[in-house]
Amino acid sequence: MKTLCRWAIFFVVISGGWVFSVEEALDGNTATPPSRIKVAKGFKVELLYSVPSAEQGSWINLCVDDKGRIITSDQFGGLYRFAAPPLGQALDPSTVVKIPAPIKAGDGLLWAFGALYVGVNDYENANNSGLYRVWDSDGDDQLDKVEKLRDITARGDHGVHAVVLAPDGKSIFLVCGNGAKALATDTASVPRIFGEDHLLPRMPDGRGFMREVLAPGGSIYRVSPDGKQWDLYAAGFRNIFDAAFNRDGELFTWDADMEWDFNTPWYRPTRVCHVVSGAEFGWRNGAGKRPEWYSDNLPPVINVGPGSPTGVTFGYGAKFPAKYQEAMFILDWSWGKLYALAMQPRGSSYSAVKEEILSGTPLPMSDAVIHARDGAMYFTTGGRKVQSGLYRLTYVGSESTEPVVAKVVQSEARSLRHRLEAFHLDARPEGVGEAWPELANKDRFIRWAARTALEHQSLGRWAEKAIGEKNPSIQVEALLGLARAGGIDPQHRQENDPPNDKMLGERILKALSQLEWTKLTEEERITLVRTMEIVCVRFGAPEPAMAAKLAKELDGQFPASSREMNWLLCETLVYLQSPSVATKAMALIDRAPTQEEQVEYARSLRMLKVGWTMELRTRYFEWFIRAANFRGGASFAKSIELIRNGALATLTAEEKNGLAAVLVRKPEVKTALQAAASVLAGRTEVKAWTMEELSGAASAGMKGRNFETGRKMFGAVGCFSCHRFGNEGGMTGPDLTGAGGRYSPHDLLDSIINPSKEINEQFVPTVVTKMDGSVVIGTIVNLYKQNITINTDPADPGQIEEISRANIQGIEPSKVSLMPPGLLSLLTKEEILDLLAYVLSGGDEKSLMFKK
Repeated sequence: MKTLCRWAIFFVVISGGWVFSVEEALDGNTATPPSRIKVAKGFKVELLYSVPSAEQGSWINLCVDDKGRIITSDQFGGLYRFAAPPLGQALDPSTVVKIPAPIKAGDGLLWAFGALYVGVNDYENANNSGLYRVWDSDGDDQLDKVEKLRDITARGDHGVHAVVLAPDGKSIFLVCGNGAKALATDTASVPRIFGEDHLLPRMPDGRGFMREVLAPGGSIYRVSPDGKQWDLYAAGFRNIFDAAFNRDGELFTWDADMEWDFNTPWYRPTRVCHVVSGAEFGWRNGAGKRPEWYSDNLPPVINVGPGSPTGVTFGYGAKFPAKYQEAMFILDWSWGKLYALAMQPRGSSYSAVKEEILSGTPLPMSDAVIHARDGAMYFTTGGRKVQSGLYRLTYVGSESTEPVVAKVVQSEARSLRHRLEAFHLDARPEGVGEAWPELANKDRFIRWAARTALEHQSLGRWAEKAIGEKNPSIQVEALLGLARAGGIDPQHRQENDPPNDKMLGERILKALSQLEWTKLTEEERITLVRTMEIVCVRFGAPEPAMAAKLAKELDGQFPASSREMNWLLCETLVYLQSPSVATKAMALIDRAPTQEEQVEYARSLRMLKVGWTMELRTRYFEWFIRAANFRGGASFAKSIELIRNGALATLTAEEKNGLAAVLVRKPEVKTALQAAASVLAGRTEVKAWTMEELSGAASAGMKGRNFETGRKMFGAVGCFSCHRFGNEGGMTGPDLTGAGGRYSPHDLLDSIINPSKEINEQFVPTVVTKMDGSVVIGTIVNLYKQNITINTDPADPGQIEEISRANIQGIEPSKVSLMPPGLLSLLTKEEILDLLAYVLSGGDEKSLMFKK
């Protein structure tokens, strides 16, 4: 389960046309009935068992034993076992028996090697947490013997989770969130050279969450069946709950977001990750989370969106249509959804497309298994002592459910990655020669495997080779590895660690400075600047002459054409105290259409002491007045306060005196859309545009558009407030990143002008009618005990209203979208077309729509 930092117990979305009374919605005696679960065409869901909470608690895990029986765990209690009932029949309560083994708080279950492995995450007694093995000691078919294989210190919801069997049947994998203390291991596929690597001082979470937890964060361990041999296989996760292997033998997990970070540049949505040997996925506490484009972490297979990741399983053995037999299924606890991901090989990794299979209200889905006997999916709802249920999902449609012939897809790229990964545990000298040419491989996962292989080698085998390399594509990656492997991050330094070689750091910087910017790809340039940052963190500030040289070279590239490069250049130039960065960064803030981008530049500028004029300082602190009207998650306002406090600390007494008026000025409170539309301030309505007036132009006029205008208008009309787009934007509306693959220009225009014509099912608002006849419209974000909580403004996660159950007459889905009409009325026709082009291109400036 994710922590209570999302919503107190349920995050509920009403969809699909149901109308029900509050008594139905809040009934805590039985699990949600199938009538309130929307299922994809051809599928059928049955409620098999409403778990009696007083006796059997709230179920969160499932596995199948060697006799085909299902084993489940109560999050705060013991284990239970039962046989899956025949299709069409409910579960006979008398067949649910408690397993006598003295063990509780199972957060992960696996039957393997003739025993039950249990990942225990005990909230009530942290000393009990760890990895256990349970077995039948006397042959009476009762699990009665318990052995603790390893103690693991864990905290709350972010502790010890799933246990997964390796495809070769020789080991198990243990999944842990970032609340589980990192373990000492016999081996480490992930090089133990962890770093926070924050070039500028870290901003902890504004509300203090996990602020003391450093890398490696959430981790996956490979463990021998007897629990004696441990390998740190992958790290850098937030709170992964489950994982699963595909037919190719590749591991996948689903990681949680930090919803308190909504609408900040460091927010990362829930994401499905391909877990390769030595992987690092960049979770760091507070504002330190690495964006997916950073070179020193790996990207996700797919960003899913807001939610609370729980169970993961592949559809192998299911009596479903072929594409679902091969799909990866992921469960969402807070939104009550089951997704199927169609995974496609992409180089040595994968890409994915998601499809919603079912959703319900409330439906806190916790785990799922495919049962070999009947080919059905069995899943549970439960966790945090909420009402739990056991369900069965079957396919009853017309498509064939004949078993797919199991076939491993051969891939040369994957085979190459595996050959390189072999050196992660066996650092033979020949690994340097094998890995070296692959540092320039266009496949990011192969480059990662190659560099990780080098990082496991002694520096004497490859340091000089990296510094003297003539191929820039190879050298930039090799120098990144050398910076990481050659220096210890100060925050991870141990008492007996030797000092970092300052001269090595200077040599790396010199080699980086000699690379020709124009001969590098954008990705290689990002690696170059990121490596400079890591060197400065791990080896300390460069000598003055080198610092001046780097500042001059980077200043010539700033501002760049991409937001990602501007992020890196801005913070690096601030670190180097470049006198020109204040002017350039303030110009970027003024032009940036999103609050995320503005916040990122402002965060860097808080540490700048040089190059300010009184006019620039005034504009900077006036930005904080505007930012007071930005909207975000629970930590957002505190984060802005931390940035401002950091900036105040750099002011001289003279500057404070000159800025006195602006420093005490109070912000004018605006609505979210008023704040987003400040770029259009002073405009009166251009026209109440209709489809007839714009449709023809939208279909025929999508060439020669203006990219910058389109991006600016996307922010000006408030799209970023609610919609995710690339690495920016809100989460209360549909993700528009892939809109170009779903909409024609006409259809996209229609959805903007007529937002209530067809409302995305995931974002249908709810109408709550009170006893006095008044109504509240919004999204139900909490359904707990005697109250419900509603978010009434999709652009402001903090705009909520609590209503007592006794004061509610009924609840029903709204037929009116929360997206306001008339968004385009302040824009000219040309600006509207530029906006459409920006969305349909996926924000790609190189799209043919922008060719002149």
